[in-house]
Amino acid sequence: MAADPVQPAGRGATTIADRVVAKIAARAAREALDALPPGASKPHATVVVQRDSARVSVSLELGHPTDLGRQCGAVRKQVTRRVRELAGLEVPEVAVHVERLHSPRTARESAGRGLR
Repeated sequence: MAADPVQPAGRGATTIADRVVAKIAARAAREALDALPPGASKPHATVVVQRDSARVSVSLELGHPTDLGRQCGAVRKQVTRRVRELAGLEVPEVAVHVERLHSPRTARESAGRGLR
């Protein structure tokens, strides 16, 4: 005797916490960057998950000079791809916030202050 198949609604649900998706997004942002400038913090992400989608905000620091548009576009693309791959969520929005630009001059000044 075959068991009655369980309908999709009765199989349960999978919920992925915002903080888990935020870790995926931050790592994806790091993967997208050419390199972190000396003294820069790693990218940080905040996420709001609603049903099958995640709205992502990424904060990062970049070197100067750089092509900001290209770098931010690469971050958006990689974050969207990796969140979709790893969490199965659509990403309708990735806001990229450049918190700080690091120049070679700034790095030298910071290093000089640390030696005093």
